[in-house]
Amino acid sequence: FQAWYGGDFNRLYVEGEGENVQGDGEDAEFESLNLLYSRLIADFWELQGGIGYQGGIATNDYPERYFGVISLLGLAPYRFETDLDLMISDEGDISASLESEYDLRLTQRLYLQPRTEIAVAASEVKEFGVGEGLNSVRVGMRLGYEVTRRFAPYVGAYWVKEYGDTADLSRAGGNNTEDTGVVAGVRLIF
Repeated sequence: FQAWYGGDFNRLYVEGEGENVQGDGEDAEFESLNLLYSRLIADFWELQGGIGYQGGIATNDYPERYFGVISLLGLAPYRFETDLDLMISDEGDISASLESEYDLRLTQRLYLQPRTEIAVAASEVKEFGVGEGLNSVRVGMRLGYEVTRRFAPYVGAYWVKEYGDTADLSRAGGNNTEDTGVVAGVRLIF
């Protein structure tokens, strides 16, 4: 999820991403939860800074860490929405991610949204399953329908693959290094 409050030049963002696999007996966890101050620095580009959290939701079953976040969010040429994040944890671990998406209009209301995310890390953090170097690549596609400009349900699918040291850590823990899944949600604008 992503929510923001503010005007054109200054905004406060709350962003989160998590996972809860139904029926696996595990609690839900935050892959990331960020609180960011954002400032418009050029047409269509915002510079963000703030704090982030990774860990369990109301449980002590997952390791936790806090980190500082610097982000560049904007619209790249040809209308690609781009989000580049640099994170430095409370232990000094450095990681980065690049997300990009594009709305391909099929009709005035129906759209396809190809998405990709690439994650890298400068150091290994075993308790989070993060290896040094290229961590993962995630590619997905969403089909959305704008009932109104403020309400748009969507369904989609994704494929994610881990690489290098991260894949080695996953294999050592008995986990898969490649996964596919289905997503469904609603985009709301208040």
